[in-house]
Amino acid sequence: MEFLPFFDEADTSSAPVIIAGPCSAETESQVLDTARSLAADGVKYFRAGIWKPRTKPGGFEGVGVEGLSWLARVKSETGMKVATEVAMPAHVEAAIDAGIDMLWIGARTTANPFAMQEVADTISRCNRDIPVLVKNPVSPDLELWIGALQRLYNAGIRHLGAIHRGFSTYGEHVYRNSPRWRIPLELRIRYPHLPIICDPSHIGGKRELIYPLSQEALDIGFNGLIIETHCRPDEAWSDAAQQITPQCLDKIRHELIIRNKPLQPESLSEMRSRIDALDNELLEILAKRMEVSREIGEYKLSHGIPVIQSHRFGNLLASRIDTAASMGMGDEFVRNLFSVIHAESVRMQIKPKN
Repeated sequence: MEFLPFFDEADTSSAPVIIAGPCSAETESQVLDTARSLAADGVKYFRAGIWKPRTKPGGFEGVGVEGLSWLARVKSETGMKVATEVAMPAHVEAAIDAGIDMLWIGARTTANPFAMQEVADTISRCNRDIPVLVKNPVSPDLELWIGALQRLYNAGIRHLGAIHRGFSTYGEHVYRNSPRWRIPLELRIRYPHLPIICDPSHIGGKRELIYPLSQEALDIGFNGLIIETHCRPDEAWSDAAQQITPQCLDKIRHELIIRNKPLQPESLSEMRSRIDALDNELLEILAKRMEVSREIGEYKLSHGIPVIQSHRFGNLLASRIDTAASMGMGDEFVRNLFSVIHAESVRMQIKPKN
């Protein structure tokens, strides 16, 4: 997929893009008060939810079409570009008719191919030049995320970007939604020119986590941040705990470290050469390990021994995690690494030798 520019070049030349505004547009005064404060601090993109998909009925589901006129007023009074979430064709039509500058697709909609196709077709019919951001699906499924982007692309929409808002997990965790950074990083590898925006509000679920998550996202190389900002966050009608004031956002913006210096190949080439050499050594060692696995498979087959001994892998994994911890490597990394190695070893054991 080849994409057209998403943000104005002048807005991205020196610093990451910031999209800010309340989780939900609640009242006209709340929207305008927040927008005016953000505009005064130099924020150029304003966000607010007009339609709010809720897990259960009975909660605040957004003010609906009425709120679009509030966003239009934000646009005319402050000069900021305005964005909102759409989840069905009627939302798309109403938002585009109201002059909304940017749309985003929520995590629940991204996960529904039928809904995505309807939204893509409607955007294409109404205004295929409008920029569209696509949030990752609720589940950690990169292909589903890419599929949603492809549906928009196939409908003729070229101003596309992605929002990383984390992935749902069961039980109590530090984060509301686990970041699983490797998934958006894989998206970046596959589509290096696709803008990726981080949503630290939804990943963290707590306002005190917004700064460290924002810094981590920028260190990884994300193109910007979308942060829920409310003039009176403690009184917010939805997601109060993860919203911050415009003043807090301004403080965060000025504390973030922006690493945008150009690459200096001459200073990195020697270290990269060492990485290349070590990678080759790793591959040679893995090839030798797989050859031993094949020999073990032949032995098991000739002696009537089952290929899988689950207790063996459990003991091996525990041992490798302990050893790796003493070398400064994390449990999750080692667990994932040896799970992949074990799966390939099993395949080698059951695969007849050519």
